[in-house]
Amino acid sequence: MLTRKQQELLLFIHERMKESGVPPSFDEMKDALDLASKSGIHRLITALEERGFIRRLPNRARALEVIKLPEAYSASLQPRRGGFEPAVIEGSLGKKQPPVNFSAKSAPADNSNSVNVPVMGRIAAGVPISAIQNNTHDISVPMEMLANANSEHYALEVRGDSMIEAGILDGDTVIIRNTSTASPGDIIVALVDDEEATLKRFRRRGASIALEAANPAYETRIFGPDRVKIQGKLVGLIRRYH
Repeated sequence: MLTRKQQELLLFIHERMKESGVPPSFDEMKDALDLASKSGIHRLITALEERGFIRRLPNRARALEVIKLPEAYSASLQPRRGGFEPAVIEGSLGKKQPPVNFSAKSAPADNSNSVNVPVMGRIAAGVPISAIQNNTHDISVPMEMLANANSEHYALEVRGDSMIEAGILDGDTVIIRNTSTASPGDIIVALVDDEEATLKRFRRRGASIALEAANPAYETRIFGPDRVKIQGKLVGLIRRYH
């Protein structure tokens, strides 16, 4: 799912391109969404691109391509057109949610050498979703994968390719230790502006926090320390081969 502003921008770009065949300028996007500066538009564009809704075409100014639309909007199209798929990222963006209960400790599995860890949805290895909200199912994880078996852990299904050089691929399941602190270089689940969660490498840039991708196609994003909350730290990864 998308935040309200992300959806508004995506639909604005889509409608403008249907009308004129040319994407709107950043000034037009800023005015349409009633934002104070273009930096907010840059952040929304990056979020939409990393979630797979749009593509920025190289070497062309203002060149954007809408790849897909939100599920609800796509379902309303008459006739229904192919090519638009439901969003692959789940969450409840922009909405305050009650704290997640990880049942204090990871519940033991039948196998004494493993524990059951709750899978709390999907996260973009790209830009943020409010993923840590709903326990979809549990997954059995080897004890040795956990940094501390007495700590709280949860799992997230990865969507996106921004962490591929860290060995995290689309479709992987990452095991996260629930913590609010991290050291530079750790791969974390970061909550940005209390509404978007993303899987990135944690860095310090002076007093600011840098969320660093492990893919040169994605830029490092810099935030003030008050805008980022650490939601957990990567401790393991599970990959299934089909």
